[in-house]
Amino acid sequence: MLILKILSGGAAASAVKGIQDAFETDNRCAIEGRFSAVGEMRDALLNGAPCDVVILTRAIIEQLMTSGHVRAGSAQSLGKVQTGIAIKQGEPAPQVDSPETLALAFRQATAIYCPDTKKSTAGIHFMRVLTELGLEQDVKNKLREFANGATAMKEMAICNEPNLIGCTQATEINYTDGVVLIANLPKAFELSTDYTLGVCTQTTQPVLAQTLAAWLTGAQSEQVRRQGGFEF
Repeated sequence: MLILKILSGGAAASAVKGIQDAFETDNRCAIEGRFSAVGEMRDALLNGAPCDVVILTRAIIEQLMTSGHVRAGSAQSLGKVQTGIAIKQGEPAPQVDSPETLALAFRQATAIYCPDTKKSTAGIHFMRVLTELGLEQDVKNKLREFANGATAMKEMAICNEPNLIGCTQATEINYTDGVVLIANLPKAFELSTDYTLGVCTQTTQPVLAQTLAAWLTGAQSEQVRRQGGFEF
């Protein structure tokens, strides 16, 4: 059986998994996906990890085309994803619609869950938000940082402590049971990330990789992407 390997930022996991069964059946193949922080997945590709299709931010895909790791002209957007605020399902939602209310919510939280603040798109941005709010030192002992947003949300969902809050990509919140998206970041801190795929130059299945790219950016996955939080 043919196997297609994907390296992807965690925000796109719901889109891939949403069409995986149908794609594998129609194309008589298997998809093997790795989903984590975009910096980690970029580094994996640069370090020689087998990959047919890579899904990262548009800026990184463009860099990988320049470096020759992604085929020129193969970049296609899955859509844009907002960075949002999450709480545990069933917990009362704090106000987070302004810098002031967001800062208060972080100060009052028992713990703050987030993805890697050095390699993930949302994590890097989240640290900038804390710095702009003047909270970087005040809440540092509350931070619970994980390799990616999906893991951060899963860990928050199973934690029994009250008054937890998290910040990561909206898609990672939406596809994690036990947590809910209460709002995107306030306008002053908005981050909308264009998740873009590219076909890797090392692929041994270029036609199948192009077919998967068409599914992930086309009608076959549109509903799944919209439900997950992608915006077009």
